[in-house]
Amino acid sequence: MNWNRRDFLKNTSAATLAAMAGSVPLSTFLSSCNRKSLHSTADTVILLWMAGGMAHTDTFDPKKYTPFTKGMQANSVLSTFKSMPTILDGIHFSEGLQSIGKVMDKGTLIRSYVAADMGSILHSRHQYHWHTCYKPPQSVAAPHIGSWIAKELGPVNPVIPAFIDIGQRFNVGEGQELKAFHTAGFLGNEFGPFVVPDPSSGLESVRPPVGMSSSRFEKRNQLYNDLISKSPMGEFGSDYQKESLKRSMEQAYMLLRSPEAKAFDLSLEPKESYDIYNTGKFGLGCLMARRLTEQGARFISVTTEYEPFKNWDTHDNGYTRLIDMKKQIDGPVAQLIKDLERNGRLNRTLVILATEFSRDMMVEGRPDAKVPEQVQQPDVIQDIKNYGMHRHFTDGVSMLMFGGGIKKGSVYGKTADERPCKTIENPIVIDQVHQSIYHALGIAPDTHYVVEKRPFYTTPDGLGKPVTELFA
Repeated sequence: MNWNRRDFLKNTSAATLAAMAGSVPLSTFLSSCNRKSLHSTADTVILLWMAGGMAHTDTFDPKKYTPFTKGMQANSVLSTFKSMPTILDGIHFSEGLQSIGKVMDKGTLIRSYVAADMGSILHSRHQYHWHTCYKPPQSVAAPHIGSWIAKELGPVNPVIPAFIDIGQRFNVGEGQELKAFHTAGFLGNEFGPFVVPDPSSGLESVRPPVGMSSSRFEKRNQLYNDLISKSPMGEFGSDYQKESLKRSMEQAYMLLRSPEAKAFDLSLEPKESYDIYNTGKFGLGCLMARRLTEQGARFISVTTEYEPFKNWDTHDNGYTRLIDMKKQIDGPVAQLIKDLERNGRLNRTLVILATEFSRDMMVEGRPDAKVPEQVQQPDVIQDIKNYGMHRHFTDGVSMLMFGGGIKKGSVYGKTADERPCKTIENPIVIDQVHQSIYHALGIAPDTHYVVEKRPFYTTPDGLGKPVTELFA
């Protein structure tokens, strides 16, 4: 990206003003008295984010398969892929996910996540809710779950950023909305994500531009500090936010000069291993996540990337698009689990595969809370572009969890076998997901900070409870 000085100042001002929106005086920034529990089962979290809405009936919760034929009734289609056995007796995945199916003896399959009813279904709103546990908009900037974890536990390795986000660009559709939850909010810049938009060029994220000497880089770093001090943040921000911004810059500078930065250089990976992961940006993101885990990262998010009407955002051609999406994720996810187990890190690394909501061919929303349809679905299918799960469905979403104290070879929850394929056993909602993650890390459920003279908890009102049945 080529920025001139005006663009730089404009973007810097926008960023600092956004950070100030969540700033609070240090004297009122008080944590609860019991932030860390005595017991934990995980040290690190890897979130594998299937951005765009992954259909449960065409991935990890297949129903009756109906192959495409011209003139077929749309309402007769529950799954557009064959059902394939996994390593677990009686548990099947959709065709194309056989590699992940072979490692399910190392984790738990959740088939009953229920996404929130927010009156309308928008990807950025539901993604904001999933990642922060708060429904937008909020009067203060809600922190990303990765930022909460970075704040409460700190880095495993002080050189490696505690929160790393891999694979999401912010110059695509809804980029500003995506930025809204890729932030530490009121917790301060130092706990925000270190962003790697493309893992194939990940080393470029942690080194000066080609041709720039160390001395010149240090001068630019000082100039940047001077610019920040004269920005709205420097003039109007709280002492806490200014110090947090300064520390975030110091952390980035420290990483740049460290040998651990090689973790971002995927060219150092043996070819045999690299080729297994090299299915695209997401696959290489999984490889980078494994390398960063080995170097002491605390929270790593790897996304298939959200861009409207692409990847899992299947408003049309659902069947043909999922063939490609499965190729992107199946091998790398399975290899990540096997590699973590092989190097002895899976037991203390919680790996989560999740998405904002599911999809169905006929139902928009959920059966008891339908919303206006966003996709025209013909009752009779003549074209394969209409064969697939194209509408947003919130009442039955699949999720996978591995390692970090999670049960092995387990299934939690159930959805109906006939449309609407909604959750009928053990529903789980987002505050339970978050508290289960915090439970694994040993972060107490009542963790909070006082913001604008009121407590702001990791989950709304501090009422969220972990699902202890997920743990061994």
